[in-house]
Amino acid sequence: MDRFETLQTFVAVVEAGSFSAAAGRLGRAKSAVSRHVAELEGHLGAQLLNRTTRRLSLTETGREFYERAQRILADLEEAELSVAAEQTALRGRLRLAAPLSFGVLHLAPALNAFLADHPELVLDLDLDDRRVNLVEEGFDLALRIGELADSTLVARPLAPIRMQLCASPAYLRRHGTPQTPQDLAFHAGLVYGNIPEAQQWRFIDAGGRTHSVKVPARLRANNGDVLLQAALDGLGICVSPTFLAGRALAAGELLPLLPGYAAPGTTAYAVYPSRRHQSQRVRMLIDYLAQRFGDAPYWDRA
Repeated sequence: MDRFETLQTFVAVVEAGSFSAAAGRLGRAKSAVSRHVAELEGHLGAQLLNRTTRRLSLTETGREFYERAQRILADLEEAELSVAAEQTALRGRLRLAAPLSFGVLHLAPALNAFLADHPELVLDLDLDDRRVNLVEEGFDLALRIGELADSTLVARPLAPIRMQLCASPAYLRRHGTPQTPQDLAFHAGLVYGNIPEAQQWRFIDAGGRTHSVKVPARLRANNGDVLLQAALDGLGICVSPTFLAGRALAAGELLPLLPGYAAPGTTAYAVYPSRRHQSQRVRMLIDYLAQRFGDAPYWDRA
């Protein structure tokens, strides 16, 4: 027995005054309406309606049950209208997790503009390079860069993430400029520690061949800003995402290396637990970020 449908049918019969009128109101067969009421009475073990050939009337038990059923359906309708209004107006709270460096440089300005357009929205932003558990920690959405190991999450690409091998002019004057990936074995590596085989750097040449080299680690860190600053200070060579190193490269503070080789890139994704019951807040924010960053993100245009 569908308890909601049965409850809705019973209330309609009482308000319409007959099975036929209720069937017309609900768009169902009279026999189906009568069956629902009979099933409800059987489930409750009580007679709710007095039936005669001329009219229906409520028993005393039926009257009490009708009043409660009416309140339940009214409360449900109010709850549905409230949720629908929330979906349309973009009000309420949205919890978002994102990596620290990308979050500060690029996500924060985007979110500020989004919040300005939606003044009733409240945002709870967690910036951390660790990968949060969206379901267990109660996040609506996360921005992730790199491979996605959790197949239970839905992912939408937001932007390509290009990687660039680079070093400061001062470092290259002191230690020379590498010409091939193998030359990096004799240089000081500034290594991002949050990935497997962090010291094993890979490059793809113009012919599509992969070259791998183990780089000595002068500095190992789990934050890209730390590594970028070390490169700017002339401590070594790093492979940095262009969303982080783009300004320094454009200004000549860092120089791109190995022009005939490319460090494999990755993708920035919006990930969320499920498409089911996804709020309009989440959908609209993802659409906004995908449009703002896109296939040719602004940080690469220089």
